[in-house]
Amino acid sequence: MTQLFDDAGLVVPVTVIEAGPCFVTQVKRHETDGYEAIQIGFQETEERKLTRAERGHLGLLKADKAHPSRKQLDEPGLPLRTLREIRVEDAGRYQEGQRLDVGMFSEGELVDVVGTSKGRGFQGVVKRHGFSGGPKTHGQSDRRRAPGSVGAGSTPGRVFKGMRMAGHMGNQRVTQMNLRVVRVDPEQNLLVVRGAVPGSKGGLLLIREARKQKQG
Repeated sequence: MTQLFDDAGLVVPVTVIEAGPCFVTQVKRHETDGYEAIQIGFQETEERKLTRAERGHLGLLKADKAHPSRKQLDEPGLPLRTLREIRVEDAGRYQEGQRLDVGMFSEGELVDVVGTSKGRGFQGVVKRHGFSGGPKTHGQSDRRRAPGSVGAGSTPGRVFKGMRMAGHMGNQRVTQMNLRVVRVDPEQNLLVVRGAVPGSKGGLLLIREARKQKQG
């Protein structure tokens, strides 16, 4: 994260994201696969670091040099390190080898950013759920960060599912909605959005058009 100054001279907290370029590596149609989707690849790597199955899928094996998409995909950015599938309404608008870059976005529009939150390990209820804990006084020497009662006695005689308790925290899929695009840099493939995004530095993100845009 960093900060920028807007036209009014106010400080705006922003996150700088390397958004692409991505390449369409597979197109799935309803007629052949039962649904509409595309698979995109991101982040250039060395061919030797891919498995034989991955190289074959990308058309990098010697026997696959005649792959119809090989000529289209044979440009910087391949072999690709990360592959993700995205559902689309009409996959016919895309073709294998098509380049998707930050130029798809424009300043001022709202986007959703999907990522994996930072892992916090095993945490108690105070940090994990925001419990206040027990009192420090009246003989409560060891209840300061305890959860308190988690259920009744004979009835129901068990702890209900979903009870907020201590456990693993973080390392989950998180969607940050309605982040406004502040700046687009096509030359360096950078997308600057207002606010924070899930995960740590260097983590993978999925950026999409905002699905629940604020009204007004």
